[in-house]
Amino acid sequence: MSTTPTHTTRTTGGTTGGTTGGTTGGTTTPVGRLKALGRAEYTLLIRNRTALFAALVVPVAMIAAIKASIQQVDLAGTGLSGIEVAMVGSIGMVLVMAVYANLTAAYTSRREDLVLKRLRTVEAADHEILAGTALPAVGLAFVQSVVMIAGGVVLLDVRAPRQPLLLLVGLLAGLVLLATLAAATSAVTRTVESAQLTTMPLFLLSVMGSGLFVPLDVFPDNLARVCELLPMTGVMTLIRAGWLGGIDSGDVLRGGLTALVWIGLSLFAVRKWFRWEPRR
Repeated sequence: MSTTPTHTTRTTGGTTGGTTGGTTGGTTTPVGRLKALGRAEYTLLIRNRTALFAALVVPVAMIAAIKASIQQVDLAGTGLSGIEVAMVGSIGMVLVMAVYANLTAAYTSRREDLVLKRLRTVEAADHEILAGTALPAVGLAFVQSVVMIAGGVVLLDVRAPRQPLLLLVGLLAGLVLLATLAAATSAVTRTVESAQLTTMPLFLLSVMGSGLFVPLDVFPDNLARVCELLPMTGVMTLIRAGWLGGIDSGDVLRGGLTALVWIGLSLFAVRKWFRWEPRR
C-alpha cells in the first residue's frame, strides 16, 4: 500500500507555496480561518449521528463493561481502587474514541470528498486545515474529560486532582498526540469504513498495555518495561499522576518524555506521508 504524499502547488494572491501552505497577502487571520474551519467541522460532526454516538456513548458503555472486569484484577500494592482506575481509564477512552477514531475517519472522509484539496487552494496553511478539522473533536474530548473528572470527585468519591496542572498537561498532551496520530493513520486508511480497522491496533494496545484500565504495576517487570514505550503510556502516566498521585518524579519525567517523543514521531509521519488527495 503506497503512502506517498501527493504534493499540490497552490497560488493565492500571487504567492505560490508547497505543502507547507505558506502564503502572504491574505485577507483573513489564522485565528479567523481556524474558527471558520472549526465551525464547519462542528456542523458536520453534530449532523453525523454515528460519529456523535461513537464519541459520546461508546466510551461510557465500554467504561461500564471494563469497570466490572476490573474487580477481578488484583490492585493490591498499587494504592488504587477499582473505581479510581476506571475513572482515569475513562479519560484515556475518551481520547482514543472521541479524538483518534473520530478524527481518522474525518480526515479520510474530507480527503476522499476532495474537501482537503479544495481547502488548499485558499489562504489556509496546511497546519491550519489539519488543526481546524480537529478542533470540534478535540474540544468535545476536553469537555468530556473535565465533566468526568468533576463527576468522579463529586458523585463517586474519587480523590480530587492532586496536581491539577500536571493533569492538565497530560490531558493536553493526549489531545495533541491522538489528533496527530489520527492524521497519520488516515494516510493508510482508504475509506471511512476501513478506519474501524486501521485504528484498531492502537486502540487494543492502549486498552491492554498503556495503563488505561490495568496499571502497569501489576504486570511482570519485563512486560511493563515494553508497555512503557507504547504511544498512550506516557500520557496516561501524566494523567494518573496528576489526578491520583502516588507516582514518583522519575516515572513522571519518563512519561512526559515518552509522550513528547511520540508527538514528534507523529508530526514527522504526518509531514511525510499525509495524503491530501483521494486514494485511487
